[in-house]
Amino acid sequence: MNASESDLGGYKEISFMITGQGAYSCLKYESGVHRVQRIPATESGGRIHTSTVTVAVLPEAEEVDVHIDMNDVRVDVFRASGNGGQCVNTTDSAVRMTHIPTGIVVSCQNEKSQLKNKEQALKVLYARVYERERQAHDAAISADRRSQVGTGDRSERIRTYNFPQGRVTDHRVGLTLHRIDAILDGDLDEIMDTLVTTDQMEKLKAQNPDA
Repeated sequence: MNASESDLGGYKEISFMITGQGAYSCLKYESGVHRVQRIPATESGGRIHTSTVTVAVLPEAEEVDVHIDMNDVRVDVFRASGNGGQCVNTTDSAVRMTHIPTGIVVSCQNEKSQLKNKEQALKVLYARVYERERQAHDAAISADRRSQVGTGDRSERIRTYNFPQGRVTDHRVGLTLHRIDAILDGDLDEIMDTLVTTDQMEKLKAQNPDA
């Protein structure tokens, strides 16, 4: 949907949409800080370098989930930047939406059509406002009623990818797997199943503390 490239050939930020039955239910546990440990090709001393990326997984909110008064939204259009198609960089097709009450800003420049970019940006804006309200609601819940897994705290270090050892460790459930290549290719089933099971057990404990 939108990508901001860095000066080093990577990306500062990427926003994309995943569709499919149960997509959010499966991927919501990916919210948090992912840590990568590797030895760069340019590292002559063999030292391990550590970098992190923060992942936020938001459900696609419908208008029934959260109300946004469009009078509170400022819409700006501008020319898309970066690599583009035939028309994407030559017209003011990119869209930036600012939700004035919360200060949330959303940009979309992936489509050639300004209208389609507006539609995508509005979907993301709904999702982020919804997520803000959800977090405010969760903050009001006592700690012993919260699940210990999948809280979505963006400051929480949830997983480490250690390339020298071929290891992936999920710190929330203490699960370590030595098949980093398969996991990076999308084989997340064992991690997902463990997180779902642990999450359900924690919720049952919260509901029945004396059990």
